[in-house]
Amino acid sequence: MGTVTRRLFVLVTTVALALHAADNWPNWRGPNLNGTSTATDLPTRWSTEENVVWRTELPSWAAATPIIWGDTVFITSAEEGSSLNRQNASLLGGGDADRDQLYLLAIDRKTGKVRWRQSQGRDNKIGNKQNMASPSPVTDGTHVWVINGNGELRSFDFEGRLKWKRELQADYGEFGVQFGYASSPLLHEGVLYLQNLQGMFTDDPSYVVAVDAASGETIWKVDRPTDGLHETPDSYSTATLVTVGDQTLLIVAGAGYATGHDLKTGSEVWRAGGLNPNNARNYRTIASALVVGDIVLAPSRRRPFIAFRADGTGDVTTSKRLWSTDYGPDVPTPTSDGERLYIIDDRGVALCLRVSDGSIVWDRSRIEPGTYSASPLLADGKIYAINEEGTTTVLRAGNEFEILAVNRLDDYTLASPAVAGNQIFIRTAQHLYCIAKQ
Repeated sequence: MGTVTRRLFVLVTTVALALHAADNWPNWRGPNLNGTSTATDLPTRWSTEENVVWRTELPSWAAATPIIWGDTVFITSAEEGSSLNRQNASLLGGGDADRDQLYLLAIDRKTGKVRWRQSQGRDNKIGNKQNMASPSPVTDGTHVWVINGNGELRSFDFEGRLKWKRELQADYGEFGVQFGYASSPLLHEGVLYLQNLQGMFTDDPSYVVAVDAASGETIWKVDRPTDGLHETPDSYSTATLVTVGDQTLLIVAGAGYATGHDLKTGSEVWRAGGLNPNNARNYRTIASALVVGDIVLAPSRRRPFIAFRADGTGDVTTSKRLWSTDYGPDVPTPTSDGERLYIIDDRGVALCLRVSDGSIVWDRSRIEPGTYSASPLLADGKIYAINEEGTTTVLRAGNEFEILAVNRLDDYTLASPAVAGNQIFIRTAQHLYCIAKQ
């Protein structure tokens, strides 16, 4: 790919993202990479009928978040008739051999009609709460990129035409994550960043790779070492970004560490440990790191949850550590308004801390009972937290704990909600909902 062409690709992408931040949800954690949006006039209450703009039946289930750009919604799915989640199913035995197709769907945002459906690979398997359609797509408004749990990475245009494809397992070895690869791609200035932190089922090293979004060619690939044992190297998280001064770093969380990487080379600028203080063998990472200003909030298996400054070099475990708590998340990635940190744990307990020092704004409070796998959404002064039964607790964002509403869809739900304009998009096992004030 020529230098001029690539620069034009980066310029168009950057301008488009800046102009449409509130109107779109281009990746798993939204336009700000933190589960927030400046969208306004969002609904507080809904049901399967009330405030539903449209409801579209999906081929099957997946944990992937819907991605929205303009009048198009992208979503992944397993094939019709494939088995629903079987708790603690093994990847070796889960899934239906004759229902193993994986899809990327483009849905009309105005009507809910499916415009096109393209294959994103085969060989679907089930591992605990996920299948091979778990990673969320990412878009720049012109193309959409999607990776499945088997490492098949594809680029499509908005008409559904395949532009290129890669097979990461063929290039770099078989994936070795216990319950299946689930990290979503991160797009920044024309480059896709993907992590594969693994160890349960392989001796191959974990790695981070940068791929040219226009051509699919590898720009760099670096190993990401860990001293974690057994299941601890496995991470289901997604990488994010932090900007310190004039430098932007890639942040990778998992295997007992948070690491900051140079975007041009992939080299490790700093490494923060302490996330597996007792060297446990089962400290896999599910929640992703959250960045607020120059602070990286790094998850582990609930405890500890540690805040680090991102302006260091080398081993910053002690030198850049700000604070920690034993009441961090296990599965849902937190969100923040820049001052307050909102944590929803997987048992439905909410907690609000001050980002700067970890002090309690409001203490642990019960929201609607259930298991929470989806990450919370913060927009329009409200926090939306949805449990696996499809029940959303709506909280008022701020210094006081207040439940505004509890809304039920009564359908198995793993995907995090997304927002664009004045609409909320919720993906359950059977349907994609577009919800707005009616």
